[in-house]
Amino acid sequence: MRAFFALLARDLNLAFREGSALGAALGFYLIVVAMLPLGLGPDMALLSRIAPGLLWLALLLSALLTLGRLFETDLEDGSLDVLATGSLPLEAVVVAKGLAHWLSTALPLTLLAPILGLMLNLEFAAYPPLLATMLVGTPAISFIGTIGAALTLRSRRGSLLIALLVLPLYIPTLIFGIGAIASLLGPGGSEPSLMILGAISLGAFVLGPIAAAAALRAQLG
Repeated sequence: MRAFFALLARDLNLAFREGSALGAALGFYLIVVAMLPLGLGPDMALLSRIAPGLLWLALLLSALLTLGRLFETDLEDGSLDVLATGSLPLEAVVVAKGLAHWLSTALPLTLLAPILGLMLNLEFAAYPPLLATMLVGTPAISFIGTIGAALTLRSRRGSLLIALLVLPLYIPTLIFGIGAIASLLGPGGSEPSLMILGAISLGAFVLGPIAAAAALRAQLG
């Protein structure tokens, strides 16, 4: 476990020290949300109604921008070969990197969402459900993303291929994330969509590292 937490701390330190990936994701998130009201017009009721879906979609696309460097930096400096042959199983390496991506990218984007919700006239009652669904659903974005990053590791146009591979897998997370907000705001605060969203994240946490580790072995072999 010491090696796992050392790798996690290393990746978090690199992510926050360089800051380019997080800055690009936050900047893209801000630009998309800022431009949407201009395209949709001055109908504040319409903005308020579709704000949760727009924030979820913008977050998903922003997080997607950072997946290309998930393993690429380690491949370039040779540390990925060391990790693959070290004492820590490759699946655990992927878990550490997926968790670092969630903590350094998906979580800051989630915390920024309520602030950007002000630009979309998001109802005050929708803020707690929005944060709850994003906290539950964003781990799926990170751990599904590890699969796409591993499969496109040596590709010249890896970012485009990651989008083609991963975006269809993100659709259930997006659907149930938005649906959970609507169900929590409805009478009685029904939670089945939130539970399904949690199941998707849990499944991605379990299956994503296994698939990504298999893809990395094929790439390094």
